Amino acid sequence: MKKLLCLMAFMALLLAGCGTAEERAEFWKHDTMYKNWDHLKFSWYGYEKPSAETGQKSQEQDWWGIPIEYNP
Repeated sequence: MKKLLCLMAFMALLLAGCGTAEERAEFWKHDTMYKNWDHLKFSWYGYEKPSAETGQKSQEQDWWGIPIEYNP
């Protein structure tokens, strides 16, 4: 009985956490994960050091995702 209760509590916490993360995610709103190759490259490598150029690309090409602030 203890194992069942622990398993159910774990599942409830897991599902609650996934639901919270899903609120900010735009994954299901689009038919692809990335808008184009520039978006993929930025998401994999460039997000740690955003530049004015990547900010301009993101607006021009209509990238989606969690906003990142550029601080020169």
